[in-house]
Amino acid sequence: MTADDDGTGLLAPGWAGSATASATSDTAFLRALLDAEAALTRAQAALGQAPAGAATAVTGAADAGRFDVRELAGRARAGGNPVIPLVAELTKAVGAEYGPYVHQGATSQDIMDTATMLVAVRALEPVLADLARTERALARLAADHRDTALPGRTLTQHAVPTTFGLKAAGWRSLVLDARDRVTAVRGSLPAQLGGAAGTLAAFGAYGVQEPLSLPGAYARELGLREPVLPWHTLRTPVADLAGCLAFTAGALGKLAADVLVLSRTEIAEIAEDAEGGGGGSSAMPHKANPVRATLIAAAARRAPQLAAVLYGALAAEDERPAGAWHAEWEPLRDLLRLVGGAARDAAELAGGLRVFPERMRDHLGLTQGLIVSERLSAELAPVLGRARARELLTELARRTHAEGRTLAELLSEQPELRGVDLGDLTDPARYTGSAGALTDRALERR
Repeated sequence: MTADDDGTGLLAPGWAGSATASATSDTAFLRALLDAEAALTRAQAALGQAPAGAATAVTGAADAGRFDVRELAGRARAGGNPVIPLVAELTKAVGAEYGPYVHQGATSQDIMDTATMLVAVRALEPVLADLARTERALARLAADHRDTALPGRTLTQHAVPTTFGLKAAGWRSLVLDARDRVTAVRGSLPAQLGGAAGTLAAFGAYGVQEPLSLPGAYARELGLREPVLPWHTLRTPVADLAGCLAFTAGALGKLAADVLVLSRTEIAEIAEDAEGGGGGSSAMPHKANPVRATLIAAAARRAPQLAAVLYGALAAEDERPAGAWHAEWEPLRDLLRLVGGAARDAAELAGGLRVFPERMRDHLGLTQGLIVSERLSAELAPVLGRARARELLTELARRTHAEGRTLAELLSEQPELRGVDLGDLTDPARYTGSAGALTDRALERR
């Protein structure tokens, strides 16, 4: 067992081995906590509020390899968070001369919140990279299958024809929506600095002439946004993370849901790449399970509940709450990991997706031509009258089912339609509306 076995993912194949798993491990959090502590001393030194030697000493000592993650985790129980034992150990490592400048004026939540933002920023980088890979693969699918017709399904039944290109363009649109939300939130994540009750009072007590200048200097050291106010009980940054992560899981879940349906044995219009993700069964050698889509779907089912915990933490009492910010740590990490794994799987799924146009074409005929009854209702209304057209098509639909004949055959036998050129009206592939143009429009988005 390693010192950081929380990241092995034995029961979490969706994120195991992902870049996000590494970016959210206990070691990654320890590194972020140390980065937050070192940045605070550097910011104070840059403003003349601490000796330059203190900044050098604290930064040098803030090496994650020097600290025992497991030991710190055990000691965190005493104070309810890992910052307290870490500050004690970091102060020892810095030494007597500069040790007093470690954590000077800050409170545990300042460091924990800031470290959490650092972890989120770092973990979202591979998420964005995988969303970009997914988007590119879906764009290719949409362009390649712009005019590939297949049954459109509503409430589980064949409705009217659509195109696979439009379906893939829709998936891509959701991925781009997720990308935009993640990008915006990632760029907005702030540092946290307020002291014991969010007043910056301790920094003034330690001799800081302009305490309001310190949060900005601190944020710049870390590459985070400067907070307008200390946000100990103003949890907008965490809520924003919850929202964009839950949305991303759901957006990728839509892709997965469609793949799971369309890759069923009896449908088989698409399939995961067997080499890139199709998985076998422990008991049935013939199976090639849609594993990537399955894992994405699992993430999409879990994400909303994790986000709900983070939204619940918004109702935080006083100037610093008991339990609210503590409740955020695990669900936020789980959300980051779920979305990171789902984004990785989505990129692999989209990049290797196999499409079977001939199966799609075959399925357009499963209703014996009834899939174009909407079109025929509109086209025959001027000839027969709206009421008669509907009556006739309802009767022919019944006969189509009862006699096993196609709608085109039955229409050709109707005396009142003699001389009417039905032409391509009964060809499902000729009734995809503006699907091609809509696909083109969607692909213009960058």
